[in-house]
Parts: sequence; C-alpha cells; structure tokens
Amino acid sequence: MGKRVWIMLLVAAVFLAAGFWAYRRYKVREPVLPGPAPTAETPRSAAPAGRATTKGPEASPPAAGENKTVEPPSFSPRAGEILDFAANVTKLDSTVANLTVKVAEHRNFNGESAWHLQAFAHTENPYRMVFELDDQFDSYSEASNLHSLQYEMHLSERGQKADSVERIVTSGKDPAPPDAAAARVLPGTRDPLGLLMFLRGVDWSRTSEVRSPVFDGHKLYDVRAVLVAKDQKVSVTSGKFTTTKIEIHVLDNGSEMKDAHFLLYIAEVADRLPVLMEAVLPVATVRVELTKVR
Repeated sequence: MGKRVWIMLLVAAVFLAAGFWAYRRYKVREPVLPGPAPTAETPRSAAPAGRATTKGPEASPPAAGENKTVEPPSFSPRAGEILDFAANVTKLDSTVANLTVKVAEHRNFNGESAWHLQAFAHTENPYRMVFELDDQFDSYSEASNLHSLQYEMHLSERGQKADSVERIVTSGKDPAPPDAAAARVLPGTRDPLGLLMFLRGVDWSRTSEVRSPVFDGHKLYDVRAVLVAKDQKVSVTSGKFTTTKIEIHVLDNGSEMKDAHFLLYIAEVADRLPVLMEAVLPVATVRVELTKVR
C-alpha cells in the first residue's frame, strides 16, 4: 500500500471529531491520475490575530425549509465524559489510530453558556513509522444548540506543528477579536465536535433528516444527516448495542462529495453513545469503534 494511501487512511480515522478537515487532507493527498490536471484546495494559513476571514461564500445556505432546527429533547452532554475509540482499516487486523472525545466542561465563553469539547488523535505503532500524528481539536459550542463559538486545531504531524484558533462570527458588523482569527460563517454553523454532540441529541423517532452548516477549521460545508434505520444491532469492543444508523452527506458549494461518505451509529440508550463511525472511501472502509466510556 502506497505511502499516500496510508496517510489518507490514518487521517480519515478521525473523520467526525477531527472534522471534514480529514476529507480535505484525503483529497490533497490523492494520487495524481493521468489526464487533465485536477484542481485542489490550497490550505489556508491561520489568519493573524484580529483579522477576519469570510467563510460564507464557500458553501451554499440550505434551501428554504430544508434546514430543520432540531433541539435536543432530553439529552445533554455529561461534563467529564470521555469516550475512547479505536480506528481500524477493514483490510488490516490491528488498530492504526486511537481517538478520544472529551466533554471537558460546561463554562462561560465570552458571555455565552457553552460546552468545551475536545478530541485527541494519535497513530499507533507500527503505523507511527509511516505517519506520526498527534492532534488535538477544541470546540466551544453554545450549550442550547451547539452552534460553534470557537474552533481550534493544534496539529502535530511528523514533527511539524501547526496551531489555528478561529473565533466564529456570523455578522458582518461584528469586529474581529483581538486574540484570535475570525471566521465569518452562516448563522447556525457548527464545528465537527459540536455536530457530533448535536446528532446524539436529535430525536430520531420524530425526525428523519437534519441539516447544518459545518466549519472544519478551513472551509464551510453543508451537512445533511439522514436517518437510515432504527434498531440496528452493533457489536463493538465496548459491548453490544441497539443503535440508530445515520448517514452523513457532505456538500461543498452545493455539490455532494461522491467519493466518500460517513455512517454514524448512535446507541438507543439514555446517554446516546456514538458507538461506531465508518468512513467509506474508494480504497477501504475505516471503522472507528467505541472501546471505553469514562
């Protein structure tokens, strides 16, 4: 298996918590095929503190009536909750990366009641010899609806470090903050960690689809989460669960990404654990399964 494919698979293992940044990394590292030169996004360097970068034009707002605002009816993240996941490629028989998703705290963030959510991703031996990855993602999301307030990426890959802190701004009248870059996005935008928590709270017995703008730290996407099936039996390291199966569709500038799609299985229990995530890619399927709840 080529080095580029390895990198793509390892990064794809953190697709939900690390966000659609993972998909972007996969696209950047695709092998170049014969034919017309493909176009690819050039990753943007973090804007200097106090500078605002408009993100809105990179994604089309949902059509009228399609953005169904669904508030979690009874679920709320548990402060201190830690979920450990193992990422495996279906063609291999070992864990290539570990992922931890943490509800760090409920706190005040710039006058807003917010959840501080975190994700940590690490590749495991012997795969670290191919691609060493130790990344951290921080989300500050409104407590009531999990709309993003600030999204941070602290990346360490093969010894190279990069940090990005993006304050989420939805009004052109709001000034850029003095201590962070500002990403101007559509109202109601979530980041990948906030989206994961939001989907746990949707009452899928009454809702078949929700739609949300999602900012991955670089671009703004339109995301559709669609109910596929209820009462799905799933067996993972942490146990056997009856789950709700959700398919995640990602649209970039109104066009759906066809070469990758994501599935999320949410346990039909009070804490609505995300017990299994799958990234279905052209060359393999990556399974990210829950191993431990702390």
